[in-house]
Amino acid sequence: MSKAITFDTLRYAKKLREAGVSEKAAEVQAEALKEVIEDNLATKSDIWEVKRDIEIVRSDLKKDIEILKRDLTLRIGAMFAASISILSFVLTVLNKVN
Repeated sequence: MSKAITFDTLRYAKKLREAGVSEKAAEVQAEALKEVIEDNLATKSDIWEVKRDIEIVRSDLKKDIEILKRDLTLRIGAMFAASISILSFVLTVLNKVN
């Protein structure tokens, strides 16, 4: 993921100090929050990348499904033709026996 998000740690630490937090604690909190934001927040670019990847997978799946449908149709047709041939053979044999 890209790191296009900026977080002003100096400004955040200053606000914490103004609220009564010690300087050291404010700096540690600011750095910790910056790491959380940078490591876990997705940018618009990240979201667009995921959407693009999903569309590629969707397209590939559609192609695979169409291939499977075609293959299944051919196999079912072949089994149907084989069944008719076997049934014809059996009926011919039974007619000759009777």
